[in-house]
Amino acid sequence: MTFLKNRLFWPIAILVAMLIVNVFTSHEFLTIHDGHLFGTLIDIIRGSAPLMLVALGMTLVISTGGIDLSVGSVMAISGAVACLLIKDLSDQNAVGAVLLIVAVSIGVSALLGLWNGTLVAVVGIQPIIATLILMVAGRGLAQLITDGQIINVQSNPYASIATGFFLTLPVAFLIAMAAVALTAVLTRRTALGLLLESVGGSPAASRLAGIRARRITMMVYVVSGAFAGLAGLIVSADIKSADSIHAGDLIELDAILAVVIGGTALIGGRFSIIGTVIGALLIQTLTVTVVGVGVPPKATLLFKAVIVVALCLSQSPVFREKVFGRFKPRPAVRAEVTA
Repeated sequence: MTFLKNRLFWPIAILVAMLIVNVFTSHEFLTIHDGHLFGTLIDIIRGSAPLMLVALGMTLVISTGGIDLSVGSVMAISGAVACLLIKDLSDQNAVGAVLLIVAVSIGVSALLGLWNGTLVAVVGIQPIIATLILMVAGRGLAQLITDGQIINVQSNPYASIATGFFLTLPVAFLIAMAAVALTAVLTRRTALGLLLESVGGSPAASRLAGIRARRITMMVYVVSGAFAGLAGLIVSADIKSADSIHAGDLIELDAILAVVIGGTALIGGRFSIIGTVIGALLIQTLTVTVVGVGVPPKATLLFKAVIVVALCLSQSPVFREKVFGRFKPRPAVRAEVTA
């Protein structure tokens, strides 16, 4: 049973099991209303879109041996910039102006990622410290942009980023899937993925081999910032407002967890895009399931922690060997007969 040794077997098995539970516990698991798909399954994939985008950027950063703790703050800044600019529009339903503002917000988020990359690759600050600076300062910057208030907007084109449907599927999920497909093609169909793993595996060796490790490190932080900004727009568009305090709060921890569940090594040198997608879907499904089965709100986090610990143990080769190795049949010992 070699498939049991695959790192993605248990995450997929638990994901499928939780979806089956939702089939029996949810009022409508999957149905069609007004030509669109609705139900618990659609809620899961739409709700997982922001986490999927953040975890995607986190995967690239971790593959180079770094980490990005500032993604939640970048999400808050992105939503704050977008809502502040949309609020000043004479016509908030002008599609062209809203698209331009969306591009500006993503550009600001990419610049914040460039700031992180510069601190890590040029200044030489440890990634956890460099991004911790923006994690703290960024939340304050978002509150300065919104003047400590929640900015509400009434823009239908902006809201459609999170609540719209295209080809019967949520627009937010399609955006996340497009980002996943683009990243997978660039990292697995070109030499970029090999360069990322080379930089994460041994930065010194990669520099000696002629790889521009500094430029690649800065690039992954820029991409992480841009994806976090896009996720912040989805969260902001969903509630039609900018909440600089709660937007993206602690999402960096869920993103790191999704990356680990997907099989990416935290020390760098190995990453899995599809594993990260499965990890993000699993976390979102777990969030929906604990509510659906009636777990008390006070015990929700503890229940999630137990499931995650069990999942991490099931992925550990050492744990599997100690638990299941006892049940393996021992090889027969041949008795040697002397002549």
